[in-house]
Amino acid sequence: MIKKRILNPERVRHIKGGFSFIPHRFLSDGFLVSLSQKEILLYFFLILVSDRNGISFYSYDCICSLLQFSLDDYLEARHGLIEKDLIAFDGTLFQVLELPKDTLKISIPKNDPATIMKTIRQSFNEDET
Repeated sequence: MIKKRILNPERVRHIKGGFSFIPHRFLSDGFLVSLSQKEILLYFFLILVSDRNGISFYSYDCICSLLQFSLDDYLEARHGLIEKDLIAFDGTLFQVLELPKDTLKISIPKNDPATIMKTIRQSFNEDET
């Protein structure tokens, strides 16, 4: 059996305010729009399967099977999440980290629904209509 341990004790996730595993900052500070579709899927999966400290230990073959990822999709998404400082990975264990303190700068006019829709569609790689 795999023994779990905290990979980064300074960045253990905490639920603040309402009972939510994904803080509102994930959307409002630009983290969601900064991720590719595969990164979003892997990030949400890791949130779903992690314990209260953000720790999980699903193998890459199980993740690929459940998310219908190729090995390349998995590696690209995992690398992207690590680069964006959203997860830690030691080869066996994942830790979903507390969101970085720095917000991501996004330039979306708050009063332009078309620009917002285009950005959302691009983040999910949907065709514009």
